[in-house]
Order: sequence, then structure tokens, then C-alpha cells
Amino acid sequence: MTSLLMRLYESAANLNRQNILDLVADRQYADLCDLGCDDGEWTAVVARHAKAERIYGIEIVPERARLARSHGIDVAESDLMKPFPYSDESFDLVHANQVVEHVGDIDHFFAETRRVLRVGGVAVISTENGSSWHNIFAAVMGWQIFSLTNVSKRRQGLGNPLAMHRGSHLELETWTHKTIFNYRGLLEVLEVHGFEVIQATGAGYHPLPAYLGRLDRRRSHFITMKAAKTGP
Repeated sequence: MTSLLMRLYESAANLNRQNILDLVADRQYADLCDLGCDDGEWTAVVARHAKAERIYGIEIVPERARLARSHGIDVAESDLMKPFPYSDESFDLVHANQVVEHVGDIDHFFAETRRVLRVGGVAVISTENGSSWHNIFAAVMGWQIFSLTNVSKRRQGLGNPLAMHRGSHLELETWTHKTIFNYRGLLEVLEVHGFEVIQATGAGYHPLPAYLGRLDRRRSHFITMKAAKTGP
């Protein structure tokens, strides 16, 4: 069962990454900032598709930040709970893939994202979906939903016997999940922070093929929204 769940997850994650690349390939985004850039490998792929000339990232783990710099990324070692270390209207594109669910202060995250974007710039935010079919199944069973089984550093998979990493531990508290959005929740939090959502897509539809998540994004594993800063 664990291997099946892992295959389903990887299929959904791969399609989700392709969705992100499709969303950023519509025009050139000269200045890109990746929030939670990790080792920079994925950031570099996004930058190529966005035709970025200057690539920046924020990463809290020093070792991962050093790796990201080897990909030509100007990395700030910082916590996303702090003010982003950039001036107002610095970027054409802000990207965050599987990051917002780890953030303790959602209002700060979205306010800072909007602040550092230029007017006409876009944010591409991707996260897990609390209304995915597998999360609904877990809730009906009285289990912790899959997307909220890693709320403790001491042991992952709490409350869900099918969680993939059940029993393992996390090194950093910042890697735990704090907020899981549903489709409408992500849409409205972007709107309340002054964004206009211009495109949304999904990936993963367990146990069915991952591409079905594109057809029913409200029940997909991952949801991704592209939102524009339309005014000052």
C-alpha cells in the first residue's frame, strides 16, 4: 500500500510541476523570486521557462541555500515569517511550490508577496488541497487528513494509518504543516490580499490518473493559482 501511495503522489507531483511551468511560460518574467527555494534545482527549471534574467530565492536551511547558489540563484537565508529582504516592487514573478502550508502567518506571507511584486507581476502559488478525494476519505474515516499528518516534529503520520512517512520525525519545526487550503480558501485569501486570480489548475486525483485533477481541480491533490498584482 505504501508503494502505491508513493507512486500516486509522485505522479501528481510531476504533473503539478508541469502545471507550474505552463503557467510561467506565457511571457518573460525578468526578475524571479522563489520562496523556499530549497537546493535551487527546481527554481532553475522555473527560471528557464519564465525566461528570467535575474533569479532570487529565500531559504531557511543554510546547507540548502549553499546548494541553490551553485545554480546561480541569489539566495537570502531567512525565515518567511520575517519581512522579505527585498524592496517594494522588486519582482515580476514570485513562485512558491509546496511552501505556503508550512507558514505560520498566512497574512504576512501574502502581504509580503504582494509588496515585493511589481504592478502587473504575478504570484504562482501551489499547495495541497484539503478537499482532495484522499483527504475527504481520511476525514470520513475519522482520521487526520493526509495533508495534516505532519503537524509534529516528533512523529509524522499522526492520526492516519496510511500516511506515507508514518513514524518518522522532522528535523525542523518549519517543515510541519500549519495551514491547508481548500480551493475556495486559497482563491479568497489571494483576493483579500489584493490579487486577481487569473488562472487555476490541479494535479492528482487518487486513486485515478493524475491528469483528472486538471479537470476537477476542486478535488485534486494539488491546487495551483496564478494571481496578478493589478494595482499599487
